[in-house]
Amino acid sequence: MMTEGPVVVAMSGGVDSSVTAALLKEQGHEVVGLTMRLYDHGKPLGAGARTCCAGQDIHDAKRVAARLGIPHYVLDYESRFQEDVMAPFAESYARGETPIPCVLCNQTVKFRDLLGAALDLGGSALATGHYVQRLDGPEGPELHRGVDPNRDQSYFLFATTKGQLGQLLFPLGAMANKDETRAIARRLGLAVSDKPDSQDICFVPDGDYASVVEKLRPGAVDPGDIVDLEGKVLGRHGGLIHYTVGQRRGLGIGGAGDPLYVVRLEPETHRLVVGPRAALGRTILTVHGVNWLAAGDGPALDGTPAEIKIRHAAPPVSGRVFPDPRQGWARVTLDGPAYGVAPGQAAVFYGEDGSGQVLGGGWISREVP
Repeated sequence: MMTEGPVVVAMSGGVDSSVTAALLKEQGHEVVGLTMRLYDHGKPLGAGARTCCAGQDIHDAKRVAARLGIPHYVLDYESRFQEDVMAPFAESYARGETPIPCVLCNQTVKFRDLLGAALDLGGSALATGHYVQRLDGPEGPELHRGVDPNRDQSYFLFATTKGQLGQLLFPLGAMANKDETRAIARRLGLAVSDKPDSQDICFVPDGDYASVVEKLRPGAVDPGDIVDLEGKVLGRHGGLIHYTVGQRRGLGIGGAGDPLYVVRLEPETHRLVVGPRAALGRTILTVHGVNWLAAGDGPALDGTPAEIKIRHAAPPVSGRVFPDPRQGWARVTLDGPAYGVAPGQAAVFYGEDGSGQVLGGGWISREVP
């Protein structure tokens, strides 16, 4: 789609956002690159570090912008990122949840602050390298899964508002696969063509997120008992932060009986509750912070049919979404049990018609209906 003004591209320094800028330039758009400086590791990282928006990544974004001949600016959002992403990430772990910082990043510093900066610069739209599709529907723009199911990132964008969606572009959503993206980067001579993908938690490049959480939220990694469903002590753990609902490996309580899974985390008592797989099955859950992207103001009173994903990598489960009397809450009923429903993760609702449209989503609550 052609725009009436410059398209501002969120350039993280990776291959996806670099190709996004290149494609828009090839299509005849006036392109401006913006890079967010989000955090400082305090130590140099190697060229293969799987990060974004810091150190070498900013340098890479500058190089790509120079190669494409487009203006490029760096915005210091470190304090905002600390307040809106890293602090809630640590607090969520302290509550016994399994957080998704990528959603918070998209919801706050990216589609709130960066989009605002793009518009302040006179931009007509903000483009990102997400593998999702923005399609025009009968009632305005809609958010849909990316064409490549292995790269689809729509789960992480459920909190995008209807107003924001009208000002966003996702040029990579129609790509058949990541190889196609890298091939474009090589064709254009972009130095990041073979750069590794950033990891899920980009501000924890060494994978030691427990130390990050403990620095931000002392006491969040206190040890405690591992107990069965009846409260019998089976062992000790080194901190609830190391576990998530549905986890089987790494419990350190192996025996001759049936496999045990993490059923519940109890931050108030520091207890890790384990049990058989059957104890994980959930057919009803509550979600809060609901964002509705489909037509209307929210789910229908008699339930909106949907395909529901309870984790990014989990297959969807059919069910219905019902409004909750509380503002921003919803009740979700599943046609069959889902296993590993973890508080702090998102429940994202897709259309049951197979179109891949994101109807909305919300955060899974610890509350059991």
